Amino acid sequence: MQSFKELAAKHKKDPKGMRELLQEWQFSPDREKSQKYVKHEYQDYGVRLSYKLNDRKHTSLYIGLAKKEKRELLEKAYSFAVDYPNMEGKNRGRLFMWALGKLRKGGKLYEKNNQK
Repeated sequence: MQSFKELAAKHKKDPKGMRELLQEWQFSPDREKSQKYVKHEYQDYGVRLSYKLNDRKHTSLYIGLAKKEKRELLEKAYSFAVDYPNMEGKNRGRLFMWALGKLRKGGKLYEKNNQK
């Protein structure tokens, strides 16, 4: 499966509509239902984020964040939430929102322990 960046690069060479570009990038079995409402890249990113964090009830929240927040902050918070141990099958949305709040304030997610 190709990443979204690869598809976007291909899109520059072979122009298609954004709808066709987003339909090529599969992220869930429910793609057919939700894809017909997705018209912009930030919407697709928000929907994919909600599926990856196992928090589908708050899909509109993630779409709004994808539209308004810096993508760098979202990627760091997502990475932290996904890599956090002992969260198998649980909703990672709460951890994602905590990490995003901390990053917004300029805090660090990882503390270095210099204990000997």
